[in-house]
Amino acid sequence: MTRQTLSIYMGLLDFILNLVGLLLWFNWRAARFDPLSKFTPATLAGTLRRAEKTSLKSWHLPFGILGLLVVRALFYNFIYAEFGSALNWAGRIDIGVISIPFCGKTSSLITMLLYSFYSFGVMLGVFLLWVLLLSALKSGAMETDSLRQLLRLHLGAVERWSRVMKLLLPLLIIVPIWWLGSWPLTYWDILPPVAGVMHRFEQALLVGAGSYLAWKYLIVGVFALYFVSSYMYFGKQPFWQHLDVVARLLLTPLRPLPLRFGKVDFAPIVGAGIILLAAQLLQHGIELPWGNDASGKPKARWINVPGLVDLYERASK
Repeated sequence: MTRQTLSIYMGLLDFILNLVGLLLWFNWRAARFDPLSKFTPATLAGTLRRAEKTSLKSWHLPFGILGLLVVRALFYNFIYAEFGSALNWAGRIDIGVISIPFCGKTSSLITMLLYSFYSFGVMLGVFLLWVLLLSALKSGAMETDSLRQLLRLHLGAVERWSRVMKLLLPLLIIVPIWWLGSWPLTYWDILPPVAGVMHRFEQALLVGAGSYLAWKYLIVGVFALYFVSSYMYFGKQPFWQHLDVVARLLLTPLRPLPLRFGKVDFAPIVGAGIILLAAQLLQHGIELPWGNDASGKPKARWINVPGLVDLYERASK
């Protein structure tokens, strides 16, 4: 088995374990609002219960997540102790403005514990950001809307906040979380040391702004499914009905444009392109003209607008 194959397997295993943790989180939040848990039977048959007893309680699930992350860290530490750099797997976490390599040629149990928790935290954060965007788009729907009820499982009282507050919430929450979360990373030399408290705050502010980049995957996915469902009938399942509503809301700014040719509506494709381009410019900025001159030096830039990645690098110096 080659090093590249080992790296692929490790990355796939890491993703699956994060997904398992996310499913445990989803079940934990959903169990608190299980309609059958407080169901009062109306008939004699409704009083009948299954013979087997369920020993699993809702509070077991968060401890299951904690155990999963700890056991995963112990397993990774064992693998690195046995195989070392032969794995060719860096264990990186991408947070938009920076990619953090936790595992290099050497590693320690502390590093693996940090990676295990931070990796799951990023996946959970992206999921909650998606939930928040959907909630903001569905703010005008009725309280009995099935999607709003599902979103309320994860957002709680936040789901009833105004759309503006929901759109500002990623910045207001991610900034203090990263300000606190970056301290262990610099202490154990996973990230370079920070010059001062203000530099750390600047980095946290940029990470908070970069968190909005996570929405591009959800928006592009919605546009792709909406484009397919426009020409293929999948029935009247609630999923496709909610998808249609969300996609139409996202495409509202493009509706005045003549993007329909015959029976084909190119608005979802144009919308996906705009989102990807805007995310690329926000993340990496604009440099024109591109390329190098005859001597190999970068050409003089007529336009040089830094992106969030460039600003984070400057704040790290």
